[in-house]
Formats: sequence, C-alpha cells, structure tokens
Amino acid sequence: MTSPLHKVRIAVVIPALNEQDAIGRVVADLPRDLINDIIVVDNGSTDDTARRAEEAGARVIGEPRRGYGQACLTGLAALDDQTTVVVFVDGDYSDDPTEASSVLAPILANEADLVIGSRVLGRREAGSLTPQQRFGNALATLLIRWLYAEHYTDLGPFRAIRRDALERIGMIDRDFGWTVEMQVKAAREGLRSTEVPVSYRKRFAGESKVAGTLMGSIRAGRKILSTIFRHAGPTSSDHTAKPT
Repeated sequence: MTSPLHKVRIAVVIPALNEQDAIGRVVADLPRDLINDIIVVDNGSTDDTARRAEEAGARVIGEPRRGYGQACLTGLAALDDQTTVVVFVDGDYSDDPTEASSVLAPILANEADLVIGSRVLGRREAGSLTPQQRFGNALATLLIRWLYAEHYTDLGPFRAIRRDALERIGMIDRDFGWTVEMQVKAAREGLRSTEVPVSYRKRFAGESKVAGTLMGSIRAGRKILSTIFRHAGPTSSDHTAKPT
C-alpha cells in the first residue's frame, strides 16, 4: 500500500499554445488555498499567452519545442524539490479549474495515486466533445480494459498524480500520447487509479490543436492507439525522458 503523504505541496502544470484569451481565466480560477505553485508552459505561442499567464499569477516557462508531452515534461522539470502532487490541466478553459479540489481529493485522502477527471462521467456542454473524440475515447478505453484490465472512461487532460508515482512510471511521450501513456503505465505498474466526474465546455476561444482539424484528430488517434499497444506487456524498458 502506498504510504500517505506527510507533507503536501501541490503544483499545477498547464501546457499552453496560443491561449491568450483563456489562460488568465484558467490560472485565476484555480483554488489558491490548495495550490502552491502554478506553472504555465508556453509552448511556442505567437500571441500574448505568456504575459497574460504571468499577470494572472503563474510562473511561466518557455518551451519552443512543440508537443503536448514536451510541454508537460518541461513543466515537470521546473518543479521544486518539495512538490509532492502534480495537477495537469489544459490552458483553453474547457475544464473548470475550480474542480481541481475534487480531482485532488482521492490523493489527499490516500485513496489513489492517480486521479483522472472524467468528462464522460461529468456534465458536458453540448458539442464540447466532437464525434471523433467520443468515438476515439470509447475505443481507447475499451482497449485499455482488454489489455490492462483497468476500467477508465476517459483520457481527459485534467488529472492529478502523486509525484513519486509519476517518477515511478517514467513518462517519455512528447506529443499527443502523453495522457494515455500515463494511464496505461499506471495500470501496468499497479498504481491505485480512480476517476472523478468533471465538467467540460466548449473551448473559450481559438481552435483545438487536436480536434480542430481532421488531420489533427487522425494523427492524435494513431498516436494514442500505438501508445496503448506499445506499452502492453509485463515489463518495460522505458526510461524517464530528461527535458533540457
């Protein structure tokens, strides 16, 4: 059984690319009574994302190498040594940042190592998930159930994980396979995973980097499926990527 956290320090990592109209709202709505550090990773934005994130109170790290997983890895490299729990949330304001307390609750109660905010279990605004997202999500979670014997309903980005658990699974993906890599590795390593319902709405502004185009959806879908199959098996030779 995983030991309880004796000292809790929570950091939020927010990968962001051209989210100037939404990022300030995301940062401002996070529960400051729980969160100790807010890191926005500006993944090569050409707009005012970085300045607006700083004005809202975030610590901004620049990462010009594009990729969702790359931005997350860079955020992890910026954590201080005292951080014990990491929350990930997107910078487009589709998730409700005030619900971070609900996502964190099972970890703080020592009931889980990884908590996924499930949009499937929560309230969704009509049209917030495209048909291809809903189909891909259902297919991916079904495959995970078959191959890893772990029941997930969603691969959503809003999630929390103990830092020691994150270091144990050794994340390496630098692109769209980041979320599913975390979940399948957690299942394979026997981590305690659970889901909580979260709300989801249409993005506040701009266009999705994944679902905004047909090719983006196809590319993301292929990466997710390949990640699920690649990590299936009793052992892994993966090692944690070292962001530079």
